[in-house]
Amino acid sequence: MSVGEEVRTEQDRPQQSLGTAAARNLATTTKSVPQMQEISSRWLLRMLPWVDIQGGTYRVNRRLTFAVGDGRVTFVKTGDRVEVIPAELGELPALRSYEDDEVLSELARHCEQREFGPGDVIAEFGGRNEEVYLLAHGKVEKVGTGPYGDDAVLGVLADGAYFGDRALLDGDAIWEYTARAVTACTVLVLPRQAVEQLAERSDSLRGHLQERRSQPQEPTNKHGEKAIDLAAGHRGEPDIPHTFVDYDAEPREYELSVAQTVLRIHSRVADLYNQPMNQTEQQIRLTVEALKERQEHELINNREFGLLHNCEYDQRIQPHDGVPGPDDLDELLSRRRGTKLLLAHPRAISAIGRELNRRGLVPETIDVAGNRIPTWRGVPIYPCNKIPVTEARTSSVIALRTGEADQGVIGLRATGIPDEIEPSLSVRFMGINEQAIIKYLVTAYYSAAVLVPDALGVLENVEIGRWR
Repeated sequence: MSVGEEVRTEQDRPQQSLGTAAARNLATTTKSVPQMQEISSRWLLRMLPWVDIQGGTYRVNRRLTFAVGDGRVTFVKTGDRVEVIPAELGELPALRSYEDDEVLSELARHCEQREFGPGDVIAEFGGRNEEVYLLAHGKVEKVGTGPYGDDAVLGVLADGAYFGDRALLDGDAIWEYTARAVTACTVLVLPRQAVEQLAERSDSLRGHLQERRSQPQEPTNKHGEKAIDLAAGHRGEPDIPHTFVDYDAEPREYELSVAQTVLRIHSRVADLYNQPMNQTEQQIRLTVEALKERQEHELINNREFGLLHNCEYDQRIQPHDGVPGPDDLDELLSRRRGTKLLLAHPRAISAIGRELNRRGLVPETIDVAGNRIPTWRGVPIYPCNKIPVTEARTSSVIALRTGEADQGVIGLRATGIPDEIEPSLSVRFMGINEQAIIKYLVTAYYSAAVLVPDALGVLENVEIGRWR
């Protein structure tokens, strides 16, 4: 190259052949079908036994069970001040079915807010029980005496729980355990004296409490069901007890829920752009995928029939150390017979794996449809990203016994509906409007039923963001 000759770059050189960008306009490309990031494994829909129902309703008949008021209390927080919602005081056994809003509001105003630090004793074993404690936030251990005189943790209470409610009905009640704060706790305290003073002025409250105190205790089994009188181990000819099995007079009925959308496709697209793949078919496929994702979300989170909201409170447990350890999983499994599966958010499964690794444990895995699924005590732990993760990075682990034969959890659907493309899922042509847009109604009917309370359990408030 001589001095002064310009250096020509690749961009400066004249094009000598057809470029790839122009060539693609004349080529037939290989295309994928439309992809969708929202699609998940949907293990709950795959593993839940589905029962076909008629009439859109499924009735769960049970033995007569006596309600004991094992609900939770809801609070309202304004700044650093916490108040109980007055109607929520009706969750206390002594105030169950009491509906005088004015009296409940006055009782709520008598609740005193107190703060406790980790390790503080809230109530001590053997002391007089003169106050009801409503746990607005935090964790509290119920500590009793073990068989050899050492401390034994009887249970862990968390947000919304209450304890000491016997004070409202029994003036001589004493604490049968020590309540100790595990974390920083915000507690509302309702003194028995305030309730008694209000009862002196309110005929309705005084009558309600007297009725509760004098109401005979119905014989029940450990599950709260009306007892069946039996005789066993007798000799000779004693009188054999007479009995009958009483049924719940108002059994719960589950109505099928619905998820729907109207899919719109322009006729020009459907007519002219159907090669090499059918536009209508792909639009319906992706819409159905989104509908199934919403269906699984509702089965987990719906307030009417969702698993997280339909678990009985005595089947909810708290992790003893925050993180989901093997001891907590064992306690979750021990609450029911024949647990078929566990559901957890993938991040919760990761937290379980970290805790097992820390203890030197390696969970077994099983093959399910070509997927390696971790197990605990032989029970598979399926991922489910529909289980919420809170801002505090806590989540839940759900335990299920499934199937009608095992009195478990079942899915509900209606097959044979018009224009059905899958069981209980239909795509119905709705016509073409004046803008030449074709419309299809895409519908899914579904619900879930818990046949007996111990078929469903939840390990709540597991910490998934704590590394140790």
